[in-house]
Amino acid sequence: MVDLAALQTQYAFLGYEVFGNTVWQLLVAVVVFFLAYTALKLFKRNVIRRLDKLAEKIQGDFDDLVVQILQSVGTPFYLFVSLAVAVRFIEQPEWLKTTVFYIAVAVIVYTVVRGIQQIIDYGFQRGIKKRLQEDPRFDTSAIKLLSKITKGVVWVVALLLVLQNLGYDITALIAGLGIGGIAIAFALQNVLSDVFASFSIYMDRPFQTGDFIIVGDIMGTVQHIGIKSTRIQSLWGEQIIIANKDLTEARVKNYKRMENRRLVFEFGVTYQTPAEKLRKIPEIVQEIVHGIELAAVDRAHFKKFGDSALVFEVMYHVDSPDYNQYMDVQQEINLQLKERLEKEGIEFAYPTQTVYLQKLGERV
Repeated sequence: MVDLAALQTQYAFLGYEVFGNTVWQLLVAVVVFFLAYTALKLFKRNVIRRLDKLAEKIQGDFDDLVVQILQSVGTPFYLFVSLAVAVRFIEQPEWLKTTVFYIAVAVIVYTVVRGIQQIIDYGFQRGIKKRLQEDPRFDTSAIKLLSKITKGVVWVVALLLVLQNLGYDITALIAGLGIGGIAIAFALQNVLSDVFASFSIYMDRPFQTGDFIIVGDIMGTVQHIGIKSTRIQSLWGEQIIIANKDLTEARVKNYKRMENRRLVFEFGVTYQTPAEKLRKIPEIVQEIVHGIELAAVDRAHFKKFGDSALVFEVMYHVDSPDYNQYMDVQQEINLQLKERLEKEGIEFAYPTQTVYLQKLGERV
């Protein structure tokens, strides 16, 4: 063991006082500082080396994240932690003790929060990657906003913990934040309702970017699902912006989710058409629809006697959810139906009115 009395006798300068501490105490503090700093650095290097070897045996990238977090721990962390340990070996003024403690707590909390943020980013990035693999058109705005909110909450919690460790009473602060949050929520209730609606759309996924939807009397393709609103490109070319809250409360028809379309249309022929030709019309319709790719007829019938036409009803399926393909099929059916009925000498009906006049004789 080191004989302190002998050292101080042999080396008298070790007993000199500097700022209320002997030279010996200051030397001990310096040695402790360098030992603590070196130990922390060696610990970091050894842990990273072991994790690198372990990563070669384990599939996945979470171990890479741990290594990245450890590597991101900077020199200020090791300096202030070592300093906080070293100053305990000297007689220190209260202000120095308090300052070093505050700075050490702040640096440690900052380092821990940064590591937690990297873990949060890792989790959300994996979620985004998975969703994009399922659907490359998936809009990631809601996930990114949720990630920012989560990291913001972590910072607020960390700040409260720092203040509590520094001796402040955070009860009143938390109460104030609660009251302030309620006031802000009332002031921004419309905006917040749209934001929460965007999370609902993200979780429930009733539609995605690129889907053709109908909301009330609005129809079009979803261009962008934002935090507050959704943009729809209508069939007529203009962009329609709808609040997310309105979308979650409305009935939305999503035609992109259809595996096929079931369609019904009617047409009429004149009353002068003979009965034998009327019997041919369902067969003609079936031949036309069967000959068109993606189309399959379900039924074709003489439905009713209309005011000015003999009405036929046709039901068929299109093996595609795409609206343009449906319109191409319907157009081809209409064109071929016109050609075939003209060949058969069958006329399409249009609104007409026949007036019968009868000349009445004079009464005697």
